[in-house]
Amino acid sequence: MAWLSLLLFLPWFGLLGVLYWFYPRTPRPLARRAYDTTVLLLALALSIAGMHWGYAEGVADALSGPIWRQVLAVLYAYGAFLAVLALAIPLRMRLLAGWRNPPL
Repeated sequence: MAWLSLLLFLPWFGLLGVLYWFYPRTPRPLARRAYDTTVLLLALALSIAGMHWGYAEGVADALSGPIWRQVLAVLYAYGAFLAVLALAIPLRMRLLAGWRNPPL
């Protein structure tokens, strides 16, 4: 049942991933595509790990209702996905500056 949160958030993760992939449009060297692919796969993997962790936290608390398992799973998954993108965007901006102005 923990996978329900990922299933519900997969379209939103897809939209955020597409926006991350296509902005900015240029330059798009092979190194940037490899970096973006790695970041998106890492974001998905950490999101899945966060989802399982959040669900386990909800199960461990016997006083909370069954809905909180799903709520915590979604919160942890979404937080992990956004954390990876939030760290990757400034790093990519620094890398893009280097790709635009290669050393002579």
